[in-house]
Amino acid sequence: MTERARRPGPSVRRRVVEYADGARREREDHLATEEPLEIRLAWPGAPARRVGVTMRTPGHDFELAAGWLVHEGVLARDQVSAVRYCTDTDLDPLEEFNVVTVETAAPPLRVPGARAVSSACGVCGKESIADVLGGSAAPPPAVRVSLDLVRRLPSMLREEQRGFARTGGLHAAGLFEPDGRRVVVREDVGRHNAVDKAVGAVILGSGGVATVPPVLVLSGRIGFELVQKAVVSGIGVVVAVGAPSSLAVALAEQAGLALVGFTRPDRCVVYAGDDRIGV
Repeated sequence: MTERARRPGPSVRRRVVEYADGARREREDHLATEEPLEIRLAWPGAPARRVGVTMRTPGHDFELAAGWLVHEGVLARDQVSAVRYCTDTDLDPLEEFNVVTVETAAPPLRVPGARAVSSACGVCGKESIADVLGGSAAPPPAVRVSLDLVRRLPSMLREEQRGFARTGGLHAAGLFEPDGRRVVVREDVGRHNAVDKAVGAVILGSGGVATVPPVLVLSGRIGFELVQKAVVSGIGVVVAVGAPSSLAVALAEQAGLALVGFTRPDRCVVYAGDDRIGV
């Protein structure tokens, strides 16, 4: 009987040596797991083909695959028919839970060439703001969020960052309603993967028909690629603990998003869309 492979978890244990306050001690530490995930795409009349390989933290792999394909413009939200782990007989046991196939009932919007995608990768091929705004993204929803809520959102996100509390090595992305209701929070070694997982949870939970909650909260900095994902998903407000890049601000301004960085209980900086932040 062949022993079934064990699905990798979000963290692993490791013995370490810590030096602190002039003392040396050996202890056990928890590290955030980083494993490759191969994403395959299949539709009627075409064999499953690899479209990307990304480094990620195992967990919510189906959501990650669905969110990534939608954010990359490969599939529309309602085109995801099914997602499953690949069961090819020639897979190494260690690969069993590291290969995901997304099935769609109709041909994809485009067929990307297979490529490696790092856990820090998001936009991957979109060269400019014009490319993002020239796509099929709808205008962001006309939502307003109170200043008080904006400053509380990172703490509300932090309450759900269980992996970060254990390892200190995971980013988080959360989707919220304008009244502060927390819809979904996901963690990953890649900040872009965390956004894909959060949006993918909405896609798979509703068959692609539900509207993505309009407020995105990030545990770190705001890069261009994260704003690009917000634009594609119809998000109207992005709030983050860290700083935005210049291109992220430019895209937010042109797309009509509110972009808030350096968010603390007593401070935040609005870089774009101040009219969406109610005082």
